[in-house]
Amino acid sequence: MKGLILATQFLTRLPMPRVAAEAGDLAASMRWFPAVGVIVGGCVAGAVWAGGWLDPWIGAMAGLAAWVAVTGALHLDGLADLADASGAAHSDRARLLAVLADPHLGSFGVVAVVMQLMAKLVLLHALVAQGMVAGIVWVPFAARLGPLAWARWLPPLHAGLGARFAGVVRRRDLALWAGALVLAAWWHPALLIAVPGMALWGWWLMARIGGISGDGHGAGIEWNETVLLLALCIAGRLWA
Repeated sequence: MKGLILATQFLTRLPMPRVAAEAGDLAASMRWFPAVGVIVGGCVAGAVWAGGWLDPWIGAMAGLAAWVAVTGALHLDGLADLADASGAAHSDRARLLAVLADPHLGSFGVVAVVMQLMAKLVLLHALVAQGMVAGIVWVPFAARLGPLAWARWLPPLHAGLGARFAGVVRRRDLALWAGALVLAAWWHPALLIAVPGMALWGWWLMARIGGISGDGHGAGIEWNETVLLLALCIAGRLWA
């Protein structure tokens, strides 16, 4: 269970037991990212359900607060960094890498984070109103399948976290989690939108950025989560 514990420590702020880890253990823990997504989804769905007992907007706000608190805004940070770099680069790769490495938050990053939080808030409210809180559990799970695919098939952008993840994902890892996604989609078919969502994000990274980095993984998770929430909302509307 070392991999699951390390992945949970890395992706969340949840208290976990200390484990002895070697240099490659953190990178290998990526194989457990989707499992951590189930934990995150359970926390978010629980908060949404509890708040929604009072009012749908309170449920949406409680779920959003739990989402940010449990993950420590880790992926929002990646979204902000990538938005700043992409917005300021103007096809200049050297400038893109320089802005991506800059820890300061720029206007592009602020706008991206605000828009992302607003999108999640509105979509969570819609799911509460449609009585589809259970589907929320699987959104972070499906979204975290993306890093496994991107780490396997996209070249690292630079010598950073993305490079450490390169090569650790095996075919059997992808097959295992793909099977779990299909199983979850038996109850929530809209989750299958994660597959084209992952492919589209990978294509955009290659076309605009040129590779995958830690920020690319984080921003991609945020992208996938929003796409999945929207897909669940559309499915709920169509099948109501």
